[in-house]
Amino acid sequence: MIVPKARHRTIAAAVIFDGWGRLLLQLRDDIPTIRYPGKLGLFGGHRQGDETPLECVVREVHEELTYYIPPGRFRFLATREDVDSEVIGGTMRADFFVVRDVPTHELAITEGTLVVAALREVGAIDHKLTPNARFALKAFLRLGRGKLF
Repeated sequence: MIVPKARHRTIAAAVIFDGWGRLLLQLRDDIPTIRYPGKLGLFGGHRQGDETPLECVVREVHEELTYYIPPGRFRFLATREDVDSEVIGGTMRADFFVVRDVPTHELAITEGTLVVAALREVGAIDHKLTPNARFALKAFLRLGRGKLF
């Protein structure tokens, strides 16, 4: 058996709300070549080169929603550092941000499918969430960010 070399993944993603306070999630494509096919995740992705987590989330959200959100609108939420369950011996770091008032009618989703949910529905869809989405949403709810913005 060949064991892949350990590696470290770094990603950034956003908890996104529309103007009505509804959560915007990504229903991931149901294909076996991607992580967590058919699950609900956040918009975001892998950092490139030496970009900061904020630069990454701005770029990834723009690519996936085809809607530009300036960096100043994102608020840092939390960081998750953990073993990478996808790579033997791998590790990962995920930085999460929150952004509000994103106009759903101006979005053209390029990866997966847009799912709009009320924040109160998070408990009911918990089993459908990717691990990173679950972590970020629990951090959001635990920190009371809904009242801070």
